[in-house]
Amino acid sequence: MYETLSMYPEDKSEFYELLQSQLKALLDNEPFLIPNLSNAAALLAGALKDINWAGFYLIHNNELLLGPFQGKPACIHIPIGKGVCGTAVSERRTQLVPDVHEFPGHIACDSASRSEIVVPLLVNGEIVGVLDIDSPVTDRFNKEDQEGLEEFARILTSGSDWNQC
Repeated sequence: MYETLSMYPEDKSEFYELLQSQLKALLDNEPFLIPNLSNAAALLAGALKDINWAGFYLIHNNELLLGPFQGKPACIHIPIGKGVCGTAVSERRTQLVPDVHEFPGHIACDSASRSEIVVPLLVNGEIVGVLDIDSPVTDRFNKEDQEGLEEFARILTSGSDWNQC
């Protein structure tokens, strides 16, 4: 993972531009959802510094169900409206949490996590899941990360066949 990190620029704008182009290449002529989510999680885990979890939760039976990810084992079911992921769904907006210990109702799947960003995944205006990234560093994510990851999510949702789930 350290070798992969060294190929990415320090400038966040350039970093996300490269990351997004890599995602587009992975999705090229590949519509299958689960492999695309798996590769996207691996891409994020190998590229983002100071993270300990990157992956997806998908809406299934009116709750969030664990999807492809990179990191330690995670919570399998998250009720909509609960925790950072469930709040992102119920509020229909990205959650940028500088310190998860200050987030009311935070669900601690990994006690080492200190900050988190959760981006809703939208397909035809409907939330189908979330992109969730955790860090052991407080205040790890900022607005530049939010913008870059929201675009990453748009590329992923538009480049995958969501009728498969």
